[in-house]
Amino acid sequence: MNLVVDDLGNKIALKFRLQRIISTVPSQTELLSYLGLDTEVVAITSFCAYPKNWRKSKQLIGGTKTLNVQQILDLKPDLIIANKEENEKEQITYLQKYCPVYVSDVVTIADSLRTIIHIGKITSTEKKSRDLVSKIEHSFGFFKKEKAKGTCAYVIWNDPLMVAGGNTFINSMLIEAGFQNIFSKSDLRYPITSRKELAELQVDYVFLSSEPYPFKSKNKTMFEEWLPMSKVELVDGRIFSWYGSSLLLVSDYFTSLYKRLQ
Repeated sequence: MNLVVDDLGNKIALKFRLQRIISTVPSQTELLSYLGLDTEVVAITSFCAYPKNWRKSKQLIGGTKTLNVQQILDLKPDLIIANKEENEKEQITYLQKYCPVYVSDVVTIADSLRTIIHIGKITSTEKKSRDLVSKIEHSFGFFKKEKAKGTCAYVIWNDPLMVAGGNTFINSMLIEAGFQNIFSKSDLRYPITSRKELAELQVDYVFLSSEPYPFKSKNKTMFEEWLPMSKVELVDGRIFSWYGSSLLLVSDYFTSLYKRLQ
């Protein structure tokens, strides 16, 4: 057996060669595919959009916060990969009584790279995971010069209006892209705001995320009417909140975003 420690300090005994992996986190599902674990992964959540073909070939075990616990137990996994923020603590705690569960805790970009390497180690794909991290670090270097773009609010929900605060991976990505999150000092990770507050703050940019709330062009038009002093832009939530192999897409996406904001 292989004894590993997850991001929350939990000690987990794992087989040296895992054969039945369940992922409860979309970005980590995408990572497992990148690492070549198609055979080993047996189940994913209904929100795991990538790779697209896995939605047909793997069992779906509910949403990230509404896991079908009994279905998971019936699959007899030798590893469940979960996340502190994206999964419900009660469900994960229950599963830990019966199955090995690795829980990641990703807030910074450094956290995401560490998690990629750690998952590579425990799934016997360490070389691929380290190569991936090297590629991500290299790609991030291409937009380092694009700094000090202005203040912003990153909106993740419509009713009520909810934004990303500090101590979130989204905030770390905004900083990396050169934006100052106006809500970064909030005591809450995802504070509720209002049209009135956003208007008073007069932020340079308002980003409407494609997830978890799927903001569309009609929402963009309404925000532009409410906030004529701000530049409103629809953004890809996957880019700002997924912390697996999709980080390879970040450099090109930020470059295109800068052009759209000019």
